[in-house]
Amino acid sequence: MKCPYCGYVESKVVDSRPTDESERIRRRRECLRCEHRFTTYEIIETTPLVVIKKDKSREAFDSSKLLAGMVRACEKRPVSLSVLEQAVEDIEMGLRSSLDKEIPSTHIGELAMEKLREIDEVAYVRFASVYRQFKDIDSFMKELQTLLKQRGKVT
Repeated sequence: MKCPYCGYVESKVVDSRPTDESERIRRRRECLRCEHRFTTYEIIETTPLVVIKKDKSREAFDSSKLLAGMVRACEKRPVSLSVLEQAVEDIEMGLRSSLDKEIPSTHIGELAMEKLREIDEVAYVRFASVYRQFKDIDSFMKELQTLLKQRGKVT
């Protein structure tokens, strides 16, 4: 860290503590040349996630959009908002932990459907019907049969 007084690049950390919000770390440093003390703040730098949409356009990932879609699918269902928020958080954490910083919207949709399948099957079917854009009743029934097979209800 460069000393703001003499410009020397070597310093030592004298004290380190989190800020009140615990989003940054405050460090007291001492220059090894002039011995002046100064304060620096360290923050986590996050790389933005970019969503590649179906039309190949790109936009920043917005977890509130994902949450809104999942809330819409769960309308009038016994699913709490906190469960959906946790699902969105899990999806976002998974995306951020992957090495890919550009994610196709189709992948995000698949992850959302997996979570909804675990949470509420009716919400899953609602989300899938919009996401997969079923063209007719046959494609819709095929999805329902797949769901029932996974549950072990149809042989």
